[in-house]
Amino acid sequence: MKRLKSIGMAVVLLLGTVIALAAPAYAAPVICETFGSTSIQSGRFIVMNNVWGASTPQCIDVNQAGGFTIQSAGHNNATNGAPAAYPAIYAGCHYGNCSTGSSLPMQASNPAFNNIRSSVSYSYPSSGTYNAAYDLWFDPTPRTNGQNTGIEVMIWLNRQGSIQPIGSQVGTVTLAGTTWQVWFGNPGWNVVSYVRTSTGTSLDFNINTFYTDAVNRGYAQRSWYLTSVQAGFEPWIGGAGLTVNNFTYTTTGGGDTSPPTTPGNLTASGTTANSTSLSWSASSDNVGVTGYDIFRRQGTTGTFTNVGTSTGTTFAATGLTASTQYQFYVVARDAAGNQSAQSSTVSVTTSGGGGDTSPPTAPGNLTASGTTASGTNLSWSASSDNVGVTGYTIFRRQGTTGTFTNVGTSTGTTFAATGLTASTQYQFYVVARDAAGNQSAQSSTVSVTTSGGGTTGTCTVRFDAWNNGYVAQMTVNGPRSGWTFTFALPSGHTLTGSWNAQWTTSGSNVTATNQSHNGNLSAGQSTGIGFQATRPNGNTQLPTIPGCTVV
Repeated sequence: MKRLKSIGMAVVLLLGTVIALAAPAYAAPVICETFGSTSIQSGRFIVMNNVWGASTPQCIDVNQAGGFTIQSAGHNNATNGAPAAYPAIYAGCHYGNCSTGSSLPMQASNPAFNNIRSSVSYSYPSSGTYNAAYDLWFDPTPRTNGQNTGIEVMIWLNRQGSIQPIGSQVGTVTLAGTTWQVWFGNPGWNVVSYVRTSTGTSLDFNINTFYTDAVNRGYAQRSWYLTSVQAGFEPWIGGAGLTVNNFTYTTTGGGDTSPPTTPGNLTASGTTANSTSLSWSASSDNVGVTGYDIFRRQGTTGTFTNVGTSTGTTFAATGLTASTQYQFYVVARDAAGNQSAQSSTVSVTTSGGGGDTSPPTAPGNLTASGTTASGTNLSWSASSDNVGVTGYTIFRRQGTTGTFTNVGTSTGTTFAATGLTASTQYQFYVVARDAAGNQSAQSSTVSVTTSGGGTTGTCTVRFDAWNNGYVAQMTVNGPRSGWTFTFALPSGHTLTGSWNAQWTTSGSNVTATNQSHNGNLSAGQSTGIGFQATRPNGNTQLPTIPGCTVV
């Protein structure tokens, strides 16, 4: 089952904030307005009802001490679609609705980011289909208004029913003292969801713990800014009784600040011409060691580089050069992100290549065929070697200048190059290798130009409507090389918010044009955009968007 949860979340925040700004703040204890919100504790936190995905009623009873309960809910959404709502309590800024004293937005490279912590305590009813989840938003800029385009980090403590995060599972990890499934998807921005493998009712954690994992996986960047920290629920069916008992957010650290002990007795064994095996004594920690980072440098001077991680006390260092000296050290880390001092350094010198030093012949007759808007098929004549060819490495660059990049390997004489951009020139070459690590000269270079993406990709739009407003969630599919949608709003309708495109209005006419990061879409790729509009009370009209099919 695939569900576009993150797009929904963006709409939740957009709707909740826009309506909250237009209406007076509500005092505790009860909010039944569809998009009502209130600040508590002198503005320190904001609580939002946010019934964005259904027309069914929901009321929340706000606790001024720092929580809320869903007092009543009549939701019955399909579990293969979006949730009905995201009632939440948060610190930070979303679409201009900011709490006080949060110090957000804050860049993740700021040393103070390491001190940000949050905790939540949940209670669950005996029935319903829902999740209980944190939502952490990051943007490449210190944004206080509009759609965040960096990463959305979700932390699911509980889920009931046949629901799942956006995208697919990409791994498991132990963080904050427990094990989580890791899911990744991209509806127009990166979404990483950590799903607890067993039901949890509370969490006390350092924000950097989960963000570091997302950075290490390549989904986030240290230059991005944390804009808000939220905790709440996504109910599909029912929801009454779901309770945030207590929510905290602090910027002064606390919690586990004790680092693990230093890894001991680092040794290297079994060193060959291109590898060595490292082992060390385990570190200890007041909570628990979650892993080790291995660092290496060539020679005895210069900078060490992180070359891998291990959850145990061994590591196979490969890809070394024959007759070369290397140095290694190891650092332990715990679930809170605390790091030990580095271990002692161990030095190794790889053995001489010896034996086979003859490289394979260069691959011949490199050709490309079947080129589409997003891929091409490469083939070449086999290389020969005095012992035997073990494989080929394929290199690519865009255009006719610049550096070639390793884009894949093959054990045969063909390679399918995918993920290319429409109407773009690429060059490729191939290098053969043998078991001893000898590499051939590069093959000749072949050039291809992908076909135009044109406007052959489809577009769909889903409207989530209520009496005096609606949200349009558009999915633009590739292949496309740039895209624009122009449409007219019905009389009396007003655009009040939008995201993930360049939006312009002229009277009732609206134009959405791609941004730099989502204009070129290969076949199979898509991007999510959307807008919010108001309309006269009782008006049920919706705009027609040429080129987009209503779903």
